[in-house]
Amino acid sequence: MRYKKTIVKTTIIFLIILMNLSLKGSSQELGMSFSFFFPRNGYFSNPVSPFSLRGIGVHPTNWLSIESGFSLYRMSGMNVIDLPFETKDPLMGPFFSIMVPLQLVLEVQAGNITLRAKGGGFGYYNFDTRINYGNMDRAMRDYYELEVVNSDLKYDNKIGWGYLVGGEIIFYFADKFGINFEVNYLAGGSDLNYRGNITGGGSNDPVETRYVEYKDARLDFTGWEITIGVLFDTKR
Repeated sequence: MRYKKTIVKTTIIFLIILMNLSLKGSSQELGMSFSFFFPRNGYFSNPVSPFSLRGIGVHPTNWLSIESGFSLYRMSGMNVIDLPFETKDPLMGPFFSIMVPLQLVLEVQAGNITLRAKGGGFGYYNFDTRINYGNMDRAMRDYYELEVVNSDLKYDNKIGWGYLVGGEIIFYFADKFGINFEVNYLAGGSDLNYRGNITGGGSNDPVETRYVEYKDARLDFTGWEITIGVLFDTKR
């Protein structure tokens, strides 16, 4: 199945990152975490354990760092924006998504507690993507004022990007080990370029098929990410 190929690819990425960690030197910070995503007008999405590696960073000073990593999500459902009709129901999903952030981090330490303010960007790519035709057909039925609609659409699956801002608090329970709690707000998207046929009609209208294009349609990768994890900080 296609999702198994996704797991294999992510495992390879995971191993490559771990190999690179040994080459980074004393400025390296390693974090293993679970990140949960709450998309706007979508369904709660959970990580695919153990494929979430966050908090990889370099620390040019004691108060400034640059962090990256990745998380593999199973997105239950996400909304689509810039359509001629509006809906608060997710139109895409379920699917798998690999999200890679790149953040500038400012931190303040007070004893065993570290506070961090974060900001930067992120990129993502989706696998095993599908349309939620139940929600799509209901939205089209209302927009075209038809009693029954069945759609058959194609779409582009492109790399998406956006920005994120957030904060993190770390409680160190040992010299180099800590527990972190992080909240980020993500705002991004990727072009879908819907096109295809819809077939519909009503009690007083004949059933007909028409070709439609929604070139401006974008996946709305916007929402809140909550991360809980364990850090190993070699710079402490």
